Amino acid sequence: MMQIFKWVTKDTTINFMKARKLTYTISALLLAFSIASMAIKGFNYGIDFSGGILLELKAEQKIDVENVRKELNNVALEDINIQTVGETGNEVMIRAQAKEMNEKEQMTAVNEIKKVLGSDYEYRRVELVGPQVGGELKKDGVIASIIAVLAISAYIWFRFEWQFALGAMVGLIHDIVATLGLLSFLDFDFSLTTVAAILTLAGYSVNDTVVTYDRIRENLRKYKKMPQYDLLNKSINDIFSRTILTGLTTLFASLSLFIWGGDTLRSFSFTIAWGVIVGTYSSIYVSAVMLNLFDLRRSTDEKAINPFGNVE
Repeated sequence: MMQIFKWVTKDTTINFMKARKLTYTISALLLAFSIASMAIKGFNYGIDFSGGILLELKAEQKIDVENVRKELNNVALEDINIQTVGETGNEVMIRAQAKEMNEKEQMTAVNEIKKVLGSDYEYRRVELVGPQVGGELKKDGVIASIIAVLAISAYIWFRFEWQFALGAMVGLIHDIVATLGLLSFLDFDFSLTTVAAILTLAGYSVNDTVVTYDRIRENLRKYKKMPQYDLLNKSINDIFSRTILTGLTTLFASLSLFIWGGDTLRSFSFTIAWGVIVGTYSSIYVSAVMLNLFDLRRSTDEKAINPFGNVE
């Protein structure tokens, strides 16, 4: 592990731009796979979005899941799902779809579950979400994600030039679609917590992109005669050690949550962990590399003489 940190803190001279055609292909395939998974398989919506009942129970002894499932067969609920929580086996999570029930009917169903199971359990968590509320939350989650992408792109446009804003937006869309596709394919629980994780990874990704863009703009002023291809390579190499060290630190923290954080945080921590990986990749091979498609020197020079520009 120390050898890895020692290696990434050295000055690198990697030819990132050389692999751009391969990474364009990889990104296109990843996005196609993600869109196909979302269109065909859809999402495993949690109680937040689908509406229903969620209970988390704890007992003194190890819980027999099959016995609990048999006891709940007579409860008037559809799609009852029971799974253990943690490693001790004395905690279970019960989820049940209740799309056609109002809140009062859902509470009646919860009381029926408690009556059937008896008083041997500690009810640590009880959540009720009606179908109308779930639909509104789903809509609000989509709107929040779209607003975040547009707001971040507007900031980049104001902070740099339109080419940079376009690169940042493409990178953000790439990260979000790739993450949603993997969540769909792996059948992870998709809830409000997952939406929060997606917005978090969007912030992480754009922060990485802004650091790269700052170095590119700085080098555009510093190396007037360096070919743009070489300048982009140098800029990425300049901040590569910072990118890797920051990414590894965040990745280790999110993996710790994924392994030891329990089922409640599993979808959140997985989204953050994958977001760090795909965000680091996109900040180099999507947002930065695609800038070579434009004449950055011309746009930078034009902005420098514009009295309303933000170039110092």
